[in-house]
Amino acid sequence: MPTVLVTAPYMLPSIERFMPVFKNYGLEIIAPPVEERMEEEDLLKYAEKFDGTICGDDRYSRRVLVKCSPRLKVISKWGTGIDSIDREACLELGIQLKNTLNAFTLPVADTVMGYILAFARRQPWMDRAMKAGEWQKIPGRSLSECTLGVIGLGNIGKAIIRRACGFGMTILGNDIQPIAPDFILENKVEMTSFKDLLQRSDFVTTNTDLNPTSRHLMNKEAFSYMKPTAVMINSSRGPVVDEKALVEALQNGRIGGAAMDVFEDEPLPLTSPLLKMDNVMLAPHNSNSSPAAWERVHWNTIRNLLIGLEISTADLDEISKKS
Repeated sequence: MPTVLVTAPYMLPSIERFMPVFKNYGLEIIAPPVEERMEEEDLLKYAEKFDGTICGDDRYSRRVLVKCSPRLKVISKWGTGIDSIDREACLELGIQLKNTLNAFTLPVADTVMGYILAFARRQPWMDRAMKAGEWQKIPGRSLSECTLGVIGLGNIGKAIIRRACGFGMTILGNDIQPIAPDFILENKVEMTSFKDLLQRSDFVTTNTDLNPTSRHLMNKEAFSYMKPTAVMINSSRGPVVDEKALVEALQNGRIGGAAMDVFEDEPLPLTSPLLKMDNVMLAPHNSNSSPAAWERVHWNTIRNLLIGLEISTADLDEISKKS
């Protein structure tokens, strides 16, 4: 009987609902409590005890993967991002690595547009003032007056651009990969250099995966190019932004504000200066929030697990309709 380690934080609260499904496929489940993710030492406690895993952003380093092999056959990542998993080690050790592409494009794009609207129209600040007894008319801007810089034009970047076009924003784009000309033309995107994008944008949104070229992409030098009124939004991966440099830029008035859904250390330490800044909006790595999207990812992650364990998924669609 194959044993599966389930550590995905979004699946664990409803794990009982899936137990009959796992039982149907003859799977034994280990489901330890997880707050945000399993670190190396947490995973090492279960080394050689499981054949497959449904995981979140757990730290599957080479050290962990070597200890878990040769028993571990498949890592089924809940969601899209796999930067916390050593892909080269998986390949060398013959461990299959599967994820759900395009899992949360729509809710993440909505989140970014929500931040843009909040900063442009100043609703959170007016609400705060009103509830403090102040009748204060805080100036706002129409999005049609603003320029949006999109760094990374993958699925999420494209979805943000489509939404921003509906508000009449001027769109600048930057990506290390070539972007389809029809998308650029249809959405009136001006592809430009990283530096030029930062210099001209009122809002900058980072939508890259985490890799050697994107780690600390937004650093002290990058912030120095931005307008002093500009707002930076990060809903991709925490280490894309150098938080120390961000805090410094905000404290010195180098940029006008920031919206952060992801952080270098999660949960965000209570000592972080970001928590005390009035021109910063924060969220607990939750831009993927969408029960409908979560449900799709639940079942696709189970499907990927079964495929990795060489178990037929022929009846999975029918089972999912009944569960």
